[in-house]
Amino acid sequence: MLVDTHCHIHESDYPLDIDVTLKHARDAEVTKVICVGTSVNSSSRSVKFAAKHSEAYGVIGVHPHDSKEGYKPIAKLIGSSKLVAIGEIGLDYHYNHSPHDVQAEALQWQINLAITSNLPIIFHVREAFDDFWAIFDNFKNIRGVMHSFTDSQVNLEAGLRRGLLAGINGISTFTRDEAQKAIFASIPLDRLLLETDAPLLSPAPHRGKTNEPAFIRNIAEHQAEVRDISLNELATVTTSNAIKLFGL
Repeated sequence: MLVDTHCHIHESDYPLDIDVTLKHARDAEVTKVICVGTSVNSSSRSVKFAAKHSEAYGVIGVHPHDSKEGYKPIAKLIGSSKLVAIGEIGLDYHYNHSPHDVQAEALQWQINLAITSNLPIIFHVREAFDDFWAIFDNFKNIRGVMHSFTDSQVNLEAGLRRGLLAGINGISTFTRDEAQKAIFASIPLDRLLLETDAPLLSPAPHRGKTNEPAFIRNIAEHQAEVRDISLNELATVTTSNAIKLFGL
């Protein structure tokens, strides 16, 4: 059994047929999919999608790119059926679609929402870890995951010290960056989560195709080979990690 801990198949522009997509997932033994919000509207779609599909779970949050468009209305979605986390939230200084101060305000407000709601957090941080840790360390009792982690060994270890897990996706199967490969392989198995980020970042051998939760199996197979363990062991531990963090 495998879990896709981060995808966006609930979005209205997801290009594949949903029933077929979920069947592909079941055929690949991916039995649970976590649909992650990126805006107020996306978050609303996430919880509605989760209520409709037995395999799906909802996550509500406003991505740093969208934080200038507003984020507080997501509070109305707390208590939704099968809501398992707040996310994806954080800081992104690569594109700067929202001003840094607005990103920081949105991040702090949503961390507070997660803590008061007793929910874990899916963090999106890109080229902003120094400011992120400064905000993170103002809070206590944060549970969560560094989504699509591709940063440095230093920031991986900083996150692990703070109790966070690390999520890896298709990048781990096709990167040619030796430092990245080493970072992925160094994540302790009991702190590792697998994710697709579908529809983006399809893993090898599916490059160029629309990503889907079934492709978690390819990521798992690759990591099992890199770590010289069985697919069953890799799947068992990462699934247990997901169940524990998100209360699946």
